[in-house]
Amino acid sequence: MSGKANLKNCLQDFKPGPLDYYRKKAKFDWRDMKILFEGEEMLTLQRSPSEELSSQQHRHLCFQRMKRLMEYEFFTQDEFLANPLLAQGLLICIGMYDWSLCTKRSVSYEVNIFVFIVIFDCALFFVGALRSSGMKKHLDLMSDLEQFQMIEFVVNTPDLEATKVWVGSLGQIATHAVLYAQLYTPDHKCHGLHSFIIPIRDPKTLLPYPGITVGDMGPKVGLNGVDNGFISFTNYRVPRQCLLSRTGDVTPDGRYVTPFRDPNKRFGASMGTLSLARVFIINMGLSNLQKCLPISIRYSAVRRQFGPAEKKSGLFWNINCSNGGYYHTWLQLMFCIISLHLSVVILLIFKCRFYLERKHLSCPRKAAELHALCSAAKPLAGWLARDAIQESREACGGHGYLQAAGFGSFRNDNDANCTYEGDNNVLLQQTSNYLLGLMKRKELEKGLRFELQSISFLSDIDDILRYKLSVGTLEDLKKPVEILSSYKWLVCYLLKQSSEKLKNELKYNDPFTSRSRTQVYYCRSLSIAYVEHEFLQRFADFISEQSHPGTVEVLTQLFQLYGLWSMEKHLSVFYEGNYCTTPLASQLIKEGILQLCEDIKDQAVSLADAISPPDFILNSSLGKSDGQVYKNLYECILNTPGALERPAWWREFLDKPQVQSIKAKL
Repeated sequence: MSGKANLKNCLQDFKPGPLDYYRKKAKFDWRDMKILFEGEEMLTLQRSPSEELSSQQHRHLCFQRMKRLMEYEFFTQDEFLANPLLAQGLLICIGMYDWSLCTKRSVSYEVNIFVFIVIFDCALFFVGALRSSGMKKHLDLMSDLEQFQMIEFVVNTPDLEATKVWVGSLGQIATHAVLYAQLYTPDHKCHGLHSFIIPIRDPKTLLPYPGITVGDMGPKVGLNGVDNGFISFTNYRVPRQCLLSRTGDVTPDGRYVTPFRDPNKRFGASMGTLSLARVFIINMGLSNLQKCLPISIRYSAVRRQFGPAEKKSGLFWNINCSNGGYYHTWLQLMFCIISLHLSVVILLIFKCRFYLERKHLSCPRKAAELHALCSAAKPLAGWLARDAIQESREACGGHGYLQAAGFGSFRNDNDANCTYEGDNNVLLQQTSNYLLGLMKRKELEKGLRFELQSISFLSDIDDILRYKLSVGTLEDLKKPVEILSSYKWLVCYLLKQSSEKLKNELKYNDPFTSRSRTQVYYCRSLSIAYVEHEFLQRFADFISEQSHPGTVEVLTQLFQLYGLWSMEKHLSVFYEGNYCTTPLASQLIKEGILQLCEDIKDQAVSLADAISPPDFILNSSLGKSDGQVYKNLYECILNTPGALERPAWWREFLDKPQVQSIKAKL
């Protein structure tokens, strides 16, 4: 029996229950879809009740779990090199269980090498910095890291505003850090940001070294298992060798040397690890989508709701009537899950090849494309997960507000994804800067052709901008080639408009002000459209590789739904640029969204089954796979501590207030 067949047998079917009504309507086997979606190796890896905790209890528990994780060898270095996705898959498995634990591990681990109690600025990987920015002398430190040994550093914080905050694992227990700081040589010349390894606390006592002020940020909205901290330095000295010197070094006589002539390229090379961190954050948003959507879809499939007289029980009417608009949102977000997953996998493979082979230094254009994609995909993933969690919570009505529903913890833990690694709107500006640079090259170099996948169509920007939407029927509009053509026009139009807007602003303002005034309505929309097109293109390519008719049909409908939904958000631009010239386009898009929602409705529960983690990971009384919503909810309510007891202060209830016995002084 093949490995796939064995794995499929391990994915046991669900117990009979209310969800069978929709599961029997599915045009595909949810287990096949799950294997297609996750991959055999990831599912094999994945298959190896909560209480309210104080911040300190949460951190202690997270620390204990980290120590326990140290005892397991989930895969070897050779296995990782054969498939770099294993490390990412492991982190996602941990994150679905506890994002605090995952965050702590992700800033401390990489490639199954443990670096105990370390911090990393901007949530980067500690060992990743050594690999991407260090020389062999720094890579040799990894064996010491495993034994909790390190060398020392030097740094100074010039003022209060330069205090670094929000560093993960720094608040109470970090012993060492990788720090990005401005590098000055003895001639007082600044050479820009460079990374250094510095000791923070004595590993034997956890007390900070003299010259360092370090502490905890306090309780947060979510992720309280991670002790985020602040730190500043006062003339704190370390040896010269502690500079991570792959992109720049200082000789013993104080001279600065670097293999890069262009400071911007040197800076870009030193920031390479950021892209890998952003890919992981995209995956975090994806994982939160995988948890919230199955809950609301399963709940809506069995919720008793108003409906036609012939639907006496009321079952399934909630999902049939689209629940006041929520349902088509779920289906669109379902596409986001699948497209995000595919994009993350491709981005991660792309990055890992650069990362392990260190080719991002010799292939700057590919590295720049990766950076642009990650900088736009990270905001989109965070926002999609944020909105999906809220929509799903509201779709479950009052029951969704219960802690037992699970949405509260999802929402709190996901919220940080919209902030760290940079504000989302700032990251989008990095993407638009990349695209504007391409436009400038296109204008200066006649006949220039772009070879990289996500930008190759920009080679024909002038021809694309001559396109007009000429479809007359919904069937024509739904064709994937038509949707992709519309998006290519959209990106080209926004790029041209953004470029012209920036040129006009630069006539009257400084570059910073000009960029800022070009961001809203122009560059921001350009970056979002660029990454949405890339998701659509990659998903279309993925569908073309499938052979099962039912799978192809459902995935194509999801593609069409997301494409039309996204086009609707950009309708004003389509009409502004005369790509759409009659009301018919808007009418067809809206008609198509409604029709596709109806077409895909019967597949929703099985799609939820395909993306959902096991019940014990989902940890929701509303979203269990058996569909017994009310039974599970009632049991959860009864098992809540003190649910059937009177309050400890019940005697105070007997002491009634003397109503209006005190006269107000006003």
